[in-house]
Amino acid sequence: MNPIEALLFAVIQGVSELFPVSSLGHGVLIPDWLHWSINRTHPDFLPFMVMLHLGTAAALLIYFRRDWIDLIGGWLKAGGRASNPHARLMWLVIAGTIPAGLLGLLLEKQLRALFTSTTAVLIFLALNGLLLMLGDRLKKKTASHDLSELSFAGAFKIGAGQALALLPGFSRSGATLVTGLAHGLDYASSARFSFLLATPIITAAGLLEIPKLARHGQGSAEWGLLLACGAVSGLCAYASTWFLMRYFKKTEIESLRPFGFYCLLVGIGGLLAKVL
Repeated sequence: MNPIEALLFAVIQGVSELFPVSSLGHGVLIPDWLHWSINRTHPDFLPFMVMLHLGTAAALLIYFRRDWIDLIGGWLKAGGRASNPHARLMWLVIAGTIPAGLLGLLLEKQLRALFTSTTAVLIFLALNGLLLMLGDRLKKKTASHDLSELSFAGAFKIGAGQALALLPGFSRSGATLVTGLAHGLDYASSARFSFLLATPIITAAGLLEIPKLARHGQGSAEWGLLLACGAVSGLCAYASTWFLMRYFKKTEIESLRPFGFYCLLVGIGGLLAKVL
């Protein structure tokens, strides 16, 4: 992968990681369609992806820094008991993180063969579009409330929904947004909880691979490119979070439909192009 492709890939990763359109799906489709020189089995690809995920995690931690300070501080102050709103929300995040982490460890290797199949990605991307449009319909049928009324069982189910993102073409944020809406959250609360859940998952994915990154011997120029790509991914992720949080606060009717139409268009259009 040349430097231009690497930086463009970092932009794609940073934007699509948080938009409900599947970063994994776009990471497969766009390089394939543009005939980029990306080899996912090459030893250099793992440290590259680690830096991109660390950039995204840093962006989420910076954007939600006040939330995390309040959550951790409230949790410690309450001695781990859900006796105040911040401590309770911290337990909700923990409840939502557990199933995603376990399912990821159990299923990722079994599903890895799908990562190179553009046909599978296009099918799952179209299904992701349908899922997003279903989320808007579910929202119309449920009364809206904020995170203070979310149950621990509901948080667990929302976290389990992240497992769909193991299928390239399904979006982690899309799955959690839709599951949150199904449990009665309003769009803004569902988005906030989705991004809070994404933070430990993405951070852990990056941190677990740091030892491999440290053992990877590269020249200063290559390390410079890795750091630049991580920074670009982080900046794009921060901008995406900023935009989406304001978008969901202002748009309370069919907020997911534009993203659903996009996924359907790309998925079905790509499948037709392969057939014709």
